Amino acid sequence: MFATLVHADWSVHPSKRWIALARRRARGWTVSSLSGVGAGHEYLAWLFAAAGEGPVLAGFDFPIGLPSFFGARIGQTNFRAALGVFGGGRWSKFYDVAGEPGEIALERPFYPRRADRGRRQVDLLRAHGVATINDLRRRCEVRTPIRLAACPLFWTLGPNQVGKAAITGWQEILAPAVARGAGIWPFDGDLHVLAQAHRLVIAETYPAEAYHHLNIGFARHESKRRTKDRACRASAIFAWASAYGVSFRPTVHQWIDSGCGFDHLGEDRFDALLGLLAMIEVAEGRRSDGAPDDEPVRRWEGWILGQTNRGSPGQSAAS
Repeated sequence: MFATLVHADWSVHPSKRWIALARRRARGWTVSSLSGVGAGHEYLAWLFAAAGEGPVLAGFDFPIGLPSFFGARIGQTNFRAALGVFGGGRWSKFYDVAGEPGEIALERPFYPRRADRGRRQVDLLRAHGVATINDLRRRCEVRTPIRLAACPLFWTLGPNQVGKAAITGWQEILAPAVARGAGIWPFDGDLHVLAQAHRLVIAETYPAEAYHHLNIGFARHESKRRTKDRACRASAIFAWASAYGVSFRPTVHQWIDSGCGFDHLGEDRFDALLGLLAMIEVAEGRRSDGAPDDEPVRRWEGWILGQTNRGSPGQSAAS
């Protein structure tokens, strides 16, 4: 199947982008590095170069897909086709985040540009013609039994927003990768099919899911933002690795022991690493990829790799 797994904790700011890398060995996987990403085009070139040695599955923690209601309105056949037109022609302002409610439109769906006073989610709902914030979410983003709802794609305000990371990720990574022949899971097929058909396959991940996939969560009084709480997960990480034949290079081992560092980037490193370990679970078949085999998911919305707990769009969920 895949020879290399790599997971990126993505950000608008290049300095906050971190990747964790694992390579398949005769017996299990070796996690060989935890490092900064650098410029998007350089990382993409590296991914394709690595794919010359065998299929690569690259995970990114930004949304890959569109809400179904939005897809039905834009005159494209699917998300893959839409990705090819966003940013040009009628869609030239698609990636230009609206600054005022009156600027929000089908062709300019993201809002708001800045955290100015008076920016409200209700303005985004009205502009898109939906009733609740859950109506803006893809099915994989709604609340599940194990986590709160993810922030919807088009809302770009607050510490949990992912819209601006998606904008940079689609422009710098996703669209150029597809143009060069990369496959996108699950839009282009199941993982085992994609590993045979494409050198590089891209999938969406979500660290909040990954923690639960590995049974490495945080109690209510703990926070992944605190170094000591991350460091307390080291023994659980090493126990999981020992059980499944996963090894760590010395530098990665040291990162885990230290809680991924004492600086403000520790949380980013931790998310990059845990996302990678959850990808190993799927690659080894211990966990299903989780994607429902239905038209909205496969055509427009996509899915979070490994997510099997499915909430309902009608649930009350934190935003």
